Amino acid sequence: MEMLTNLLGAINGVVWGPLMLVLLLGVGIYLQLGLKLMPIRKLGMGFKLMWAGREPKASADNVVSKDSDEGEISPFDALMTALSATIGTGNIAGVATAIALGGPGAVFWMWITALVGMATKFAEAVLAVRYRETDSTGFHVGGPMFYIKNGLGKKWLWLGGVFAFFGAVAAFGIGNTVQSNSVADAMDITFGVPHWLTGIVIMVLAGAVILGGIKRIAKVAGKLVPIMGIAYVVAGLLVLIINADQIGEAFGLIFYYAFNPMAAAGGFAGAAVMAAIRFGVARGIFSNEAGLGSAPIAHAAAKTKNPVRQGLIAMLGTFIDTIIVCTITALVILTSTVWMEGEAGASLTALSFDAALPGYGNQIVAVALAIFAFTTILGWSFYGEKCCQFLFGTGSIMIYRVLFVLAIPLGAIAQLTFIWLMADTFNAMMAIPNLIALALLSPVVFKLTKDYFDGKDVLPGEELDHDQ
Repeated sequence: MEMLTNLLGAINGVVWGPLMLVLLLGVGIYLQLGLKLMPIRKLGMGFKLMWAGREPKASADNVVSKDSDEGEISPFDALMTALSATIGTGNIAGVATAIALGGPGAVFWMWITALVGMATKFAEAVLAVRYRETDSTGFHVGGPMFYIKNGLGKKWLWLGGVFAFFGAVAAFGIGNTVQSNSVADAMDITFGVPHWLTGIVIMVLAGAVILGGIKRIAKVAGKLVPIMGIAYVVAGLLVLIINADQIGEAFGLIFYYAFNPMAAAGGFAGAAVMAAIRFGVARGIFSNEAGLGSAPIAHAAAKTKNPVRQGLIAMLGTFIDTIIVCTITALVILTSTVWMEGEAGASLTALSFDAALPGYGNQIVAVALAIFAFTTILGWSFYGEKCCQFLFGTGSIMIYRVLFVLAIPLGAIAQLTFIWLMADTFNAMMAIPNLIALALLSPVVFKLTKDYFDGKDVLPGEELDHDQ
């Protein structure tokens, strides 16, 4: 086991090293430039389409209804399903770790990663809808494995299989056992709830949703994600109102130390500019998952005929996750003095909230972490089952769901050092085939986008969207 751990550790150091970060950022920058910064310019249009795509109705003059005969879930619920898997421990623990290791400047590089990642998420969703298939049960399936297979041709089928294998395995780690363990730790430390009890409760609640498939997952995500996201942001804003006199200084720290090294102070060990870039980029990607290829699996199930429309909605996931939620966490941490004391991870975020809201801050973070992790389990269960389905057929779906649910309590009581390392490594291995496909299929993304905004490939009634 020690030899295997060391081997995985060595592989992890490579796949999450500078080369991977350059590849992720490089493909994102290439897509953003190829799209002429459209994801940033059309952000308002994306929010309008998201709001319009909440509940497609069958009316002759409603543009959304034109999509209603394809896909299983509304465009809004597809985004919420993707966000359910994306908004998680990375928004609480990941941001804190980035600041603890890279200093305040890491937050700036998280923002840059998000702005670049919007183009990556857009391209992923466009390709997912463009190359999706209908399975033997009549459900739409898609994602990197399908746009590799149908976009690059049969000779690339093996690459799609590689993505699906790593995705199916990684889901058990980063989307399951690691999440249940994080919740169990938080519940134990804050409320004294035993690990095993937390595991059983999550298994029962998650099982009731997961075994119902994508429609039930999307229904729960469509309700729970907006509520939990807004509640967390409101709690963060309350802290920032209390710490209002420190906000200007916090922004000053972010921009200054993005380009200047920070000396050691208090319990903070100091950080070079490269550390700010490295941890800002790495934790930004960990948080919003742009480039990993997970989110397009959810967007492929959306009720839409137009890939570009879903891409415009999908890119909001990166904006909401990193620019909004992660920024709130970062400002809460930086407007307190706790980050200078050597703390890291979720405990740093909890202590920062508690500094402004004594007696309540720890509880707010514990509950937020629990809900964030729970919805991550739901979203990743769908990702994993679609990867399994690609490899072994429709008959494997229920077996995968059952095994996924049974693994939850095991994660709550286990020591997860090895599992975390394996999941983290396999996560990066998912990104490699996805990034290759995005680069090779980028001309398709550029053409579909140009045709859409030139009015050559739109649905009746959509023309007004282009005025934004």
